[in-house]
Amino acid sequence: MSHHHHTTEFDWDAMGPQLERGAELHGDLYRQAAAWLSGLIPAAGVRRVLDVGSGPGVLTVLLAEVFPYAEVVAVDGNPPLLERARARADRTGTGDRVRTLHAELPGDLARLGEADLIWAGDSLHHIGDQRAALAGFAGLLRPGGLLALVEGGLPARHLPRDIGLGRPALEARMDAAAADWFTRMRAELPGSKDEVEDWRALLTGAGLNPGGTRSFLLDIPAPLPLTVREQLVATFAHRRTAMDGVLDADDLAVLDRLLDPEDPQGLTQRADTYLLTARTVHTARR
Repeated sequence: MSHHHHTTEFDWDAMGPQLERGAELHGDLYRQAAAWLSGLIPAAGVRRVLDVGSGPGVLTVLLAEVFPYAEVVAVDGNPPLLERARARADRTGTGDRVRTLHAELPGDLARLGEADLIWAGDSLHHIGDQRAALAGFAGLLRPGGLLALVEGGLPARHLPRDIGLGRPALEARMDAAAADWFTRMRAELPGSKDEVEDWRALLTGAGLNPGGTRSFLLDIPAPLPLTVREQLVATFAHRRTAMDGVLDADDLAVLDRLLDPEDPQGLTQRADTYLLTARTVHTARR
């Protein structure tokens, strides 16, 4: 899920294609994570998987492939994204085992049903009371079941520190603005409670036994392939809208140049853009 907005209102429908392409680009990272999980909980014992905050279903389908005996349920609060998940499952031949469930969390938590594996990818932080939500997830896990919580990692980097335009470290300032937005987003959620983000302690507090934590790297070096470059431009265009009135005029002018397809210093023509990021997966057992 993208954190680069300065409002808590999302137009997930309009963002659907970008979310799907973004998740596809992170496919190698998520395949590594799913393979790691399959070593922690044998595939033969996994009959039902919940993908909480599934979005367009890229991870849902991947989980269905890694756990071939399981029914995998894409859980999301956005019907158009669930439609994309359904279409993706049908396209990839996993449609007979993939279900979609429209649910608003935490209110609909009980409707999710039991599971052997719960994958909550960048979704817990959209729930005000994270401690209560984790306890709810714990209650859904079958004995021996595994919760995989994706929270944290490293912000994505795409540009050198000095790009020859404006002040160096533009991306660092964009990340600082996104971090401020994230704090406001959390504060405005219904029932929001401040928590120290000590995930191991929070998982223990939910009655679970914390297991391993691992971070998975995505490293696509310069020069970027065309598909990655196109996604980079879409990402920066989205962030440019979010940064209006947040960054100073000089930084916004640099962003405008980066987004100008005719500018030789723009993202479409630069040879120095790359994609480097990491996601952290915390596990715990019932």
